Amino acid sequence: MELPSTKPYLLRALWEWCCDNGFTPHIAVEVDERTRVPREFVREGQIVLNLGPTATNKLQIGNDYVEFQARFGGVARELSVPIERISAIYARENGAGMAFEVDGEEAMADETFVEAVESDVVSDEPPTEPPRPEGGRPKLQRIK
Repeated sequence: MELPSTKPYLLRALWEWCCDNGFTPHIAVEVDERTRVPREFVREGQIVLNLGPTATNKLQIGNDYVEFQARFGGVARELSVPIERISAIYARENGAGMAFEVDGEEAMADETFVEAVESDVVSDEPPTEPPRPEGGRPKLQRIK
Protein backbone atom coordinates (compact mmCIF):
# COMPACT_ATOMS: atom_id res chain seq x y z
CA MET A 1 0.00 0.00 0.00
CA GLU A 2 1.40 3.36 -1.07
CA LEU A 3 1.36 6.17 1.47
CA PRO A 4 -0.54 9.33 0.52
CA SER A 5 1.52 12.38 -0.41
CA THR A 6 2.45 14.86 2.31
CA LYS A 7 2.50 17.71 -0.23
CA PRO A 8 -1.13 18.92 0.19
CA TYR A 9 -0.71 18.94 3.98
CA LEU A 10 2.52 20.95 3.74
CA LEU A 11 0.86 23.39 1.30
CA ARG A 12 -2.04 23.97 3.71
CA ALA A 13 0.33 24.40 6.68
CA LEU A 14 2.59 26.91 4.88
CA TRP A 15 -0.44 28.81 3.52
CA GLU A 16 -1.79 29.12 7.07
CA TRP A 17 1.64 30.14 8.42
CA CYS A 18 1.92 32.90 5.79
CA CYS A 19 -1.56 34.24 6.55
CA ASP A 20 -1.13 34.07 10.35
CA ASN A 21 2.08 36.10 10.13
CA GLY A 22 0.78 38.76 7.75
CA PHE A 23 2.61 37.45 4.67
CA THR A 24 1.19 36.93 1.17
CA PRO A 25 1.36 33.26 0.09
CA HIS A 26 2.29 32.60 -3.56
CA ILE A 27 2.58 29.32 -5.43
CA ALA A 28 4.78 28.54 -8.42
CA VAL A 29 3.09 26.18 -10.89
CA GLU A 30 4.45 24.09 -13.77
CA VAL A 31 1.56 24.40 -16.25
CA ASP A 32 0.25 21.42 -18.20
CA GLU A 33 -3.00 20.62 -20.02
CA ARG A 34 -4.85 19.82 -16.76
CA THR A 35 -3.92 23.17 -15.17
CA ARG A 36 -6.74 25.73 -15.52
CA VAL A 37 -5.09 29.14 -15.37
CA PRO A 38 -5.19 32.19 -17.67
CA ARG A 39 -2.83 31.09 -20.45
CA GLU A 40 -1.92 34.67 -21.36
CA PHE A 41 -0.02 34.94 -18.04
CA VAL A 42 1.96 31.70 -18.46
CA ARG A 43 5.67 32.32 -19.14
CA GLU A 44 7.99 29.50 -20.19
CA GLY A 45 5.49 26.89 -18.96
CA GLN A 46 5.21 28.44 -15.49
CA ILE A 47 2.93 30.79 -13.60
CA VAL A 48 3.07 32.31 -10.11
CA LEU A 49 -0.26 32.77 -8.36
CA ASN A 50 -1.16 34.86 -5.31
CA LEU A 51 -3.12 32.71 -2.83
CA GLY A 52 -3.64 35.47 -0.27
CA PRO A 53 -7.09 35.79 1.32
CA THR A 54 -7.65 39.18 -0.33
CA ALA A 55 -6.64 37.90 -3.79
CA THR A 56 -8.75 34.73 -3.85
CA ASN A 57 -12.35 33.70 -3.39
CA LYS A 58 -13.59 30.20 -2.49
CA LEU A 59 -10.03 28.90 -1.97
CA GLN A 60 -9.87 25.15 -1.40
CA ILE A 61 -6.51 23.43 -0.97
CA GLY A 62 -7.59 19.83 -1.37
CA ASN A 63 -5.55 16.65 -1.60
CA ASP A 64 -5.66 16.60 -5.41
CA TYR A 65 -6.29 20.20 -6.55
CA VAL A 66 -5.99 23.80 -5.41
CA GLU A 67 -9.17 25.50 -6.63
CA PHE A 68 -10.20 29.14 -6.29
CA GLN A 69 -11.52 32.24 -8.03
CA ALA A 70 -9.25 35.18 -8.78
CA ARG A 71 -9.40 38.38 -10.83
CA PHE A 72 -7.12 38.98 -13.78
CA GLY A 73 -7.48 42.40 -15.38
CA GLY A 74 -10.73 42.92 -13.48
CA VAL A 75 -12.28 39.69 -14.80
CA ALA A 76 -13.11 36.89 -12.34
CA ARG A 77 -11.72 33.49 -13.38
CA GLU A 78 -12.06 29.96 -12.01
CA LEU A 79 -8.63 28.39 -11.45
CA SER A 80 -7.73 24.78 -10.79
CA VAL A 81 -4.17 23.57 -10.21
CA PRO A 82 -3.25 19.89 -9.69
CA ILE A 83 -1.25 19.52 -6.46
CA GLU A 84 1.52 17.60 -8.24
CA ARG A 85 2.12 20.57 -10.61
CA ILE A 86 2.96 22.99 -7.75
CA SER A 87 6.73 23.48 -7.55
CA ALA A 88 6.85 25.90 -4.58
CA ILE A 89 4.89 27.87 -1.99
CA TYR A 90 6.45 30.93 -0.40
CA ALA A 91 5.81 34.28 1.26
CA ARG A 92 6.16 37.16 -1.22
CA GLU A 93 7.60 39.51 1.39
CA ASN A 94 10.62 37.43 2.45
CA GLY A 95 10.75 34.35 0.19
CA ALA A 96 10.33 31.93 3.11
CA GLY A 97 8.62 28.74 2.07
CA MET A 98 9.24 25.36 0.49
CA ALA A 99 10.05 24.00 -2.95
CA PHE A 100 8.73 20.68 -4.25
CA GLU A 101 9.69 18.31 -7.03
CA VAL A 102 7.17 18.04 -9.82
CA ASP A 103 6.32 14.36 -10.42
CA GLY A 104 8.46 12.64 -13.09
CA GLU A 105 5.63 11.19 -15.20
CA GLU A 106 3.80 14.50 -15.14
CA ALA A 107 7.01 16.32 -16.10
CA MET A 108 7.27 14.12 -19.20
CA ALA A 109 3.70 15.05 -20.16
CA ASP A 110 4.61 18.70 -19.59
CA GLU A 111 7.63 18.45 -21.93
CA THR A 112 5.37 17.07 -24.65
CA PHE A 113 2.88 19.89 -23.98
CA VAL A 114 5.60 22.56 -24.15
CA GLU A 115 6.99 21.07 -27.39
CA ALA A 116 3.51 21.17 -28.93
CA VAL A 117 3.08 24.80 -27.88
CA GLU A 118 6.51 25.74 -29.24
CA SER A 119 5.77 24.07 -32.58
CA ASP A 120 2.63 26.19 -32.87
CA VAL A 121 4.61 29.37 -32.20
CA VAL A 122 6.98 28.71 -35.13
CA SER A 123 4.50 29.94 -37.72
CA ASP A 124 4.84 32.71 -40.28
CA GLU A 125 1.97 34.66 -38.73
CA PRO A 126 2.68 37.27 -36.05
CA PRO A 127 1.53 36.23 -32.56
CA THR A 128 -1.98 37.33 -31.66
CA GLU A 129 -2.59 39.54 -28.66
CA PRO A 130 -4.79 38.10 -25.87
CA PRO A 131 -8.33 39.47 -25.80
CA ARG A 132 -8.83 42.54 -23.64
CA PRO A 133 -11.77 42.80 -21.27
CA GLU A 134 -14.63 44.81 -22.72
CA GLY A 135 -16.24 47.72 -20.96
CA GLY A 136 -13.12 49.68 -20.07
CA ARG A 137 -12.19 50.30 -16.49
CA PRO A 138 -13.85 48.31 -13.66
CA LYS A 139 -16.47 50.20 -11.64
CA LEU A 140 -17.66 49.84 -8.11
CA GLN A 141 -21.40 50.26 -7.72
CA ARG A 142 -23.07 50.79 -4.36
CA ILE A 143 -26.30 48.87 -3.90
CA LYS A 144 -28.60 50.02 -1.11
